[in-house]
Amino acid sequence: MARAASACGVPGEPGLRAPEQLRARLGDSRAARCIVGWRRRGWAERRRAWRAGAMASWAALSPSIVEYFEGEDSYRCGYCKNESGSRSNGMWAHSMTVQDYQDLIDRGWRRSGKYVYKPVMNQTCCPQYTIRCRPLQFQPSKSHKKVLKKMLKFLAKGEISKGNYEDDPMEPTMEDTVAGDFGLINKLDIQCDLKTLSGDLTESFDSEEKKKGKSPKKGASNEFIQSQDIEEKLGSGEPSHPVKMPMAPKPGKGADLSKPPCRKAKEIRKERKRLKLMQQNPAGEPEGFQAQGEPPSLFPPKANKSNQPKSLEDLIFESLPENASHKLEVRLVPVSFEDPEFKSSFSRSFSLYVKYQMAIHQDPPDECGKTEFTRFLCSSPLEAENPPNGPDCGYGSFHQQYWLDGRIIAVGVIDILPYCVSSVYLYYDPDYSFLSLGVYSALREIAFTRQLHQKTSQLSYYYMGFYIHSCPKMKYKENSCRKALR
Repeated sequence: MARAASACGVPGEPGLRAPEQLRARLGDSRAARCIVGWRRRGWAERRRAWRAGAMASWAALSPSIVEYFEGEDSYRCGYCKNESGSRSNGMWAHSMTVQDYQDLIDRGWRRSGKYVYKPVMNQTCCPQYTIRCRPLQFQPSKSHKKVLKKMLKFLAKGEISKGNYEDDPMEPTMEDTVAGDFGLINKLDIQCDLKTLSGDLTESFDSEEKKKGKSPKKGASNEFIQSQDIEEKLGSGEPSHPVKMPMAPKPGKGADLSKPPCRKAKEIRKERKRLKLMQQNPAGEPEGFQAQGEPPSLFPPKANKSNQPKSLEDLIFESLPENASHKLEVRLVPVSFEDPEFKSSFSRSFSLYVKYQMAIHQDPPDECGKTEFTRFLCSSPLEAENPPNGPDCGYGSFHQQYWLDGRIIAVGVIDILPYCVSSVYLYYDPDYSFLSLGVYSALREIAFTRQLHQKTSQLSYYYMGFYIHSCPKMKYKENSCRKALR
């Protein structure tokens, strides 16, 4: 049987410390007291050494230290301005490892400075759905290409798009947005309740129709009900079914069933293109005929590499002429006042933040001080890590600064985690709104995630924060990644 251990971890009589055990064994003579005193000093030194070693091991592990707030917090909503409608669970993170935050963000948590919170979805006034994009499967849409080409034209020739640049070319109508939201859910990894979201979308659509003086369409609710029957896993990567279900024409309503069904304009254009390719065959025969004289193929032959559509990187990093009108540089700066580049650019970055908050969010000047800016966008609980198998820049919190001709016009606050790049916030110069910097920065961050993936294969996701359907300022997130998994 094992002997009882003392409080100091040394075998002896139960309940006695090591010096007391020694005194009991040696008696109370003067020599015994000297020996006990000498041993007592030895045990004190050992305890100090043990504590120093324990603290060193504790520091080496860099554990996450959080202060959890019990219950559910109710506070003013920053989206609908409800004074006490926003409800969430939260905790204050004094320090946190990137892996711990990765585990939290995968479960619907987000950080604002050092405050980490998770909305109570069935009680909060504005439900917030986590958006996760798969950059490796991302293909830029026509609208994305317009934004990138607009930036290239501005950099190369200084051209500014005509018209009202406040209207983003990717901004859909209300009806198109409602109809496309379920397609967005199927193409992205959004952690939410479909029934809850469908109710939010239907209610939003009905309220918009009432504002226009129209009665809500009866077919809209049926389309939402039918869309819930689609058995697709969220973020499966496969093309989703359209939300609007084609309905067969009812008899007696003037529909001619003998005529072929109407085709979309896109299909007609493809058919015309195929006919044009067939007529352009230099051999004199329609292109697509096989050697045996078989009928032409339904699809044109594969195009050469030069005719392949450009990738996201090709569109972003297209070479500019030597006499380009402007120069754009994107710098990745660690969020740390010990970093010289971050420290030297702090005042300019802060001035841009104040300008953005007052112009875009109509915040009063007393709410845009350095204290608020530092607490919100410069204080991070994440401990920087640089493992050998990680990206060259390491893990942690960063500012991605967009410098145009030596001037900061936008700053994207991001977290680089073991499996993703998480977008925290973006603020930009309102004078450059015509460049659609919200969409442009999201595309740049997707390309940046793909770049990090080349070195760190497990880093393959891009988090865009929360999506709130009732907030018009969130539409750029939906538009940026609507085709993320096509």
